[in-house]
Amino acid sequence: HKPQQGRELTRFYLTAALNVFNESSQYVKEVVSPQHAVLEFTCDVDGLVINGVDIMTFDATGKISEFKVMVRPLQAINLLHGKMKAMLEQMSRDR
Repeated sequence: HKPQQGRELTRFYLTAALNVFNESSQYVKEVVSPQHAVLEFTCDVDGLVINGVDIMTFDATGKISEFKVMVRPLQAINLLHGKMKAMLEQMSRDR
């Protein structure tokens, strides 16, 4: 794991995530302030129910300056790691 930086790289990763997650994805809780948002989500991927949070920090202009995703259980982390790796490799080849 290492932090990714930059608009285009962020877009690349979020596009891959949209391809890995599916229509079962839904936000179930939101905690929002002017500087931060924590959005809890659930999703079923390959029969495994994934629970996670998107943690965002906003700059003075309201743009996202930091975006972090945390998931559980451990099986979900392992599943998503493999699926994201495959999707990122496929998208890199298709560029």
